[in-house]
Amino acid sequence: MKTNQHISRINDVLYFIHQDISHPLLAKDLANIAAYSEQHFHRIFKSVVGESVHFYIRRIRMEFAANQLMFDSKSSILDIANKSGFSSLSSFSRAFKFTFSMSPGQWRNHDHQYQRKSLLVDQEIAANYQRLYKMETPKHKLVELPARHVAYVRHQGYDRSIANAWHTLKAWANIEGRNFSEQFGLHHSNPTWVELNKCRYVACVEIDCPILRRGVVNSMTIPAGLHAVFKLEGKYGELLPQLSHILEHWLPSSGYKMQSTPAYVHYQMNQFLTEGEEFILSFCLPISLFR
Repeated sequence: MKTNQHISRINDVLYFIHQDISHPLLAKDLANIAAYSEQHFHRIFKSVVGESVHFYIRRIRMEFAANQLMFDSKSSILDIANKSGFSSLSSFSRAFKFTFSMSPGQWRNHDHQYQRKSLLVDQEIAANYQRLYKMETPKHKLVELPARHVAYVRHQGYDRSIANAWHTLKAWANIEGRNFSEQFGLHHSNPTWVELNKCRYVACVEIDCPILRRGVVNSMTIPAGLHAVFKLEGKYGELLPQLSHILEHWLPSSGYKMQSTPAYVHYQMNQFLTEGEEFILSFCLPISLFR
């Protein structure tokens, strides 16, 4: 049975993993971060996350690699393998083919425009995707964004159940007397090929002093850095198609390189907390000017 302490310690591990997936992520080192024996760590991690630590790390590395192969045509497959945490091209290719049923080279040359996209399984999102497919890409600004110290609740699934994470975070903020106005949502997954119920989301609220009691709610820092910032608005069901349009149409031709830190949204109006499910937000895509 997982406890708040289990969740808190595993969240520390997840934060460490996502800071640099190219780093050797050995179970014994991750167990030390969680302050568990290695054997106990494996059991607790699976209990909290729902999959083994080995499978989780391989999956997020594959998701990152798939994005890079699709959106960064200049980097070699070996470079992408190294950035994804693999020391050899052969081991990377085996893992990639196991995950996506095609080689990295085939994935890079595959016409993703006509593949069956995971987000289209949801009929509401699919209808908006078709309606917005030929939308004009919103104008963007290049902004050096500051680091954000946030309290957060992790959630799995890109659907209306995200509201549960926000209500948990709002209840915590009320109890703690915290400001709840600066809200952020981290999008770890690309729903083009990651099943919606497996996509990883993090509901965050900016804080100005440390959290003393951790459990379901923990704290971390959203990294600073250069971002392409897009102003978006609409209703629930329209956001994922808009994000997909930016990634599929704008990014490959932009000349920029997407970084490994997660993209996030900065809410001015949060569709999971408004009665009309409306959103006004800034989509912040971490990029580099250099290939």
